[in-house]
Amino acid sequence: MTFNQFIADAQGIATTVAAALQRHPRRVMAGVAALLLGTGATAFAVANLAPDAADLPVRQVLEAVEPLALSAEPVAGVSPLLPITLYRTDTTRSNDTAESLLRRLGIVDTAAAAFVKSDAATRAALLSRPGRLVTAEADPNNRLVKLSARWTQDESPDFQRLVVEKSALGFAARTETAPLVASSRLAGGVIRSSLFAATDDARIPDAVATQIAELFAGDIDFYRALRKGDRFSVVYETLMADNEPVRSGRVISAEFVNNGKTYQAVWFQEPGTKGQYYTLDGNSLRKAFLASPLEFSRVTSGFGGRVHPIARQWRQHNGVDYAAPTGTPVRTVGDGVVEFAGVQRGYGNVIEVKHRDGKSTLFAHLSKIGVKQGQKVEQGDVIGAVGSTGYSTGPHLHFEFRINGVHHDPLTIAQENNTVPLSAAARPAFNRMVGDIRLKLAAASTMSLASAQ
Repeated sequence: MTFNQFIADAQGIATTVAAALQRHPRRVMAGVAALLLGTGATAFAVANLAPDAADLPVRQVLEAVEPLALSAEPVAGVSPLLPITLYRTDTTRSNDTAESLLRRLGIVDTAAAAFVKSDAATRAALLSRPGRLVTAEADPNNRLVKLSARWTQDESPDFQRLVVEKSALGFAARTETAPLVASSRLAGGVIRSSLFAATDDARIPDAVATQIAELFAGDIDFYRALRKGDRFSVVYETLMADNEPVRSGRVISAEFVNNGKTYQAVWFQEPGTKGQYYTLDGNSLRKAFLASPLEFSRVTSGFGGRVHPIARQWRQHNGVDYAAPTGTPVRTVGDGVVEFAGVQRGYGNVIEVKHRDGKSTLFAHLSKIGVKQGQKVEQGDVIGAVGSTGYSTGPHLHFEFRINGVHHDPLTIAQENNTVPLSAAARPAFNRMVGDIRLKLAAASTMSLASAQ
């Protein structure tokens, strides 16, 4: 039979089967089913011919195995076991003892505790110094191997590191200095009651919240103008010591939406200048006067006529009273020269600052005077502290603003705006930076909206 004949026969058989299937579909399918059932039964019968595993004989084989001898010499291809080192980090507390600090770090070591108490540098760095970051390394028996503590001093760009290490001769300590590394962070929040409550909810440091308030103090009255639902976004520096955050740094950029109006700020330093904040359009945010001589407080008596709280008579109130605890720092609202620093009848301790263009400010009822007559002051400098001296019913600051000797409402002084735009030479670099800042603020804004939902 040729291949062509085989193909022709196969096609003929297929045609016959197809025709039979069309004429008698039920009979053909029944035949196929019977064939399959028969095959299955055969398979089942064959499977049953195998012996039951439970009936098979069992044979037990015993053989002695010699364990490998432990050797100090490394075995080829096998990594030697390394000693276990345990790490733990905590912060110091004001009531710490050597034992309590080491216990929180998982250290059980009387020799280490004795060294912390006996070594002057270690004792001074760790005890009665709350808030310092401490990392300990311990062996498997929880004995101290190495301890390091990190902290910063004021606004220094460096941090201090105390290192305590154990050697064959015992413990030894040394103090090192290393530079802080700045890392930027994004955050955002929504006002529900106050700015600080919102920043707390967003886990933003208080120092950053204060900077936000100061940035927009000339545009937003944070005592009276905040609205529920106002939102903010911020990009700020976190200063790192050995990859651990130790202090918040400068606000790099911020955005605040107050009552539907958006305010933005970005830090930029032109070559040869101190650097300052600008709008994203390049206009300086530094205004002639701050909106308030206190960072946070509340107005208890505004400008204009009122019943005097002591005389009980209707009198003109030529300033604004801010309620605040005794000792609250008072800052000058603008650049100037101290014209008077002393005591005035009724006002108690008083400071007067003379500004340009016939403008002057007065601060009364102070508990402390921190400047002298003739001293130059810059906007934001702390010049005294809130008190209750003179004719006063309680701790507060009486603040006046005058133009050519005439009293004006201090709450309007922030409207004075003598800003200076960027120079043409700095504009390209500023624009490049602002492009990146816009993206970061948008990301931070997304975070604030997510927190509100």
